[in-house]
Amino acid sequence: MKADVEVAKNLGLTAEEYDKIVEIMGRVPNFNELSIFSVMWSEHCSYKNSIMWLKTLPREGDRLLVEAGEENAGLVDIGDGLACAFKIESHNHPSALEPYQGAATGVGGIHRDIFTMGARPIASLNSLRFGDPSLPHTKHLVDGVVRGIGDYGNCFGVPVVGGEVVFHPVYNQNILVNAMSVGLVKHGETVSAAADGPGNPVFIVGSATGKDGIHGATFSSADLTEDSAEDLPAVQVGDPFQEKLLLEASLEVIKTGAVVGMQDMGAAGITCSTSEMSAKSGTGMRIDLDKVPTRQANMKPWEILLSESQERMLIVCKKGMEKELLAVFDKWDLECEEIGEVTDTGRLHFYAGGELVADVPSEPLVLGGGAPVYERETARPKYMDKIEAFKAEDVAVPADLKATAEELFISPNLVSKAWVTDQYDGTVRTNSMSENDKSDAALVRVKGTDKALAVTTDCNSTYVYADPYKGAMIAVAEAARNIVCSGGEPVAITNCLNFGNPYNKEAFYQFVNAIKGMGDGCRAFGTPVTGGNVSFYNQSQYEGGRVEPVYPTPTIGMLGIVDNVKRRMTLGFKDRGDVIYLVGDSQDCIGSSEYLRRIHGVEHSPAPHFELEEEQKLHKAVAGLIQKELIKSAHDVSDGGLFQAVTESALEGGHGFTLDTDPAFRKDAFLFGEAQSRVVVSVDESRTGDFEDFVREHGVGFTVLGRVDGMDVVVDGENWGDLAQWMVRHDLTMKAVLEE
Repeated sequence: MKADVEVAKNLGLTAEEYDKIVEIMGRVPNFNELSIFSVMWSEHCSYKNSIMWLKTLPREGDRLLVEAGEENAGLVDIGDGLACAFKIESHNHPSALEPYQGAATGVGGIHRDIFTMGARPIASLNSLRFGDPSLPHTKHLVDGVVRGIGDYGNCFGVPVVGGEVVFHPVYNQNILVNAMSVGLVKHGETVSAAADGPGNPVFIVGSATGKDGIHGATFSSADLTEDSAEDLPAVQVGDPFQEKLLLEASLEVIKTGAVVGMQDMGAAGITCSTSEMSAKSGTGMRIDLDKVPTRQANMKPWEILLSESQERMLIVCKKGMEKELLAVFDKWDLECEEIGEVTDTGRLHFYAGGELVADVPSEPLVLGGGAPVYERETARPKYMDKIEAFKAEDVAVPADLKATAEELFISPNLVSKAWVTDQYDGTVRTNSMSENDKSDAALVRVKGTDKALAVTTDCNSTYVYADPYKGAMIAVAEAARNIVCSGGEPVAITNCLNFGNPYNKEAFYQFVNAIKGMGDGCRAFGTPVTGGNVSFYNQSQYEGGRVEPVYPTPTIGMLGIVDNVKRRMTLGFKDRGDVIYLVGDSQDCIGSSEYLRRIHGVEHSPAPHFELEEEQKLHKAVAGLIQKELIKSAHDVSDGGLFQAVTESALEGGHGFTLDTDPAFRKDAFLFGEAQSRVVVSVDESRTGDFEDFVREHGVGFTVLGRVDGMDVVVDGENWGDLAQWMVRHDLTMKAVLEE
């Protein structure tokens, strides 16, 4: 059946794209062929609206073992003959409509990206955005997403070691679910997603193929509406036990030498894996769809081609070693079927019922090989006029700062997320070092060495909303700061870029400027981009045609290395009598703070103070303080400001504190402002002279804040209550809100 332009439009293609397909094919495509192009040219797979900007990001570094986008995940040399594979991706739209399976399959998919490279996943993280937590719908989504992440990860046997959970009404309908996986592999044991060697057999392994997730990539490349549930293809259903078998079998089969190339079947399923592997090697494939194991009878060719059933991989086997490959998967009781072979045609030939049902070139389907590339228009968002009009002097300093601190401390974005994290297993495999003695970044032991990986996910989307360039740079800086405060060296990032509709000029303005800020931040901190994910169309349509995009959320997943775990740094105060310092300069800044939003109801204000040079100096100073053992704890000042940071260090250490404000600044700005490039540290009283001399030598300012003392919280001589009261608020508020 030939497919015309109207069919193309129904599949999410434009008339111009349809004409280009006809030109590439030299004829009118049939429905199967047009379906292939529709998923491969969707935004989700082709990055057609973002690739020109992604290419401006720094992609080179001494430790990088593969270029960004060349493999399923980034690969970084960590020494001792080991490499770390890591990546973050989104599963937003499926999770918004089917939260449990959407989140679960997001976790499973990102782990497969890691182990198909030959690396064993050892840790996972996530970054979650939800709407107003008091809404029943939000509670439903939180419950489903958290259970999905927890159940899949716990069964699969990989600990969740870190992440973030943020609430804001802009995410009421379109939530964000970003999942990150981190794995280890020995040098020389990695596998490429390649299809080398014409004549080599092609196998599909893992679960049978069903009708779940068909056109999932296309669904993820469109706006969510109130009717989206009717358009949603059957969401993929995850099976973590099957994935565990697939993991062990994959790592074992690699050692046989039988594997030429291997790729996860994620978005667009068989279509994506066959086209990308073939295009990478300049080869082609001949695939017999009748040989693909299916869960439903009489599946049509396009359904098999586009299915996104989980726990499946495509393997190119070395000819003559089929028995070795089959023996491994038979041992693990996994289905493994030969479905075709590599060819030298540069084309994908798909057969069904003995007939050729699709004949397409592989190169034009993939990123950089002929898929369309667009340069979208930008326009400065109108809301920025409100931001520029903001005047801090119009905001009164509260008369009762204690009551203000108490109210701010129970903000859903600042309280403990233990209700969430307690549902995750953070100790399985016994690599996590942060379970009982927390650091700003999660630390994961590299067994057999003195090293640890320091990993974190960070983004304050309200900063990016206020100033996309500065906000994205702050996201990079905060991730690096968390790693430095943990005793690590920032090495590289992966990113998950969550934005609105790219055809919306204001949304694309946010995207373009965020990319520029991210790039400058990564260059400053020496953290090249290893890859990641672009997720557009994160906005909701309501009755009356109102469209509300989410806040621009370029989530940064950063990897760092702690060369010697004996030099790790934690955030909790250690001993009574220690002196508490602020490293970095205070500012009269309340812009984009949780304080301004929650206490004063101000949504439009400038991004907080941030200067790149100040941040770089701070990192060098803090790293040196840790190396010289001049500090006993370190915790960065971020969401909630200085009082939040000091109180979190007190709660973690189990000690109270005294804190004195600086009369040179507004008290609300000093306590609750979120100016960047600041770290709270504690110092043994006998080392304060050495500490101050060292910080001065690095050209960084510092302030004596107070002391670790007793079990009370004392500010400017006023007792604000015992630490136990603050701990109850911190630990139980979120649980009470979500379970009421």
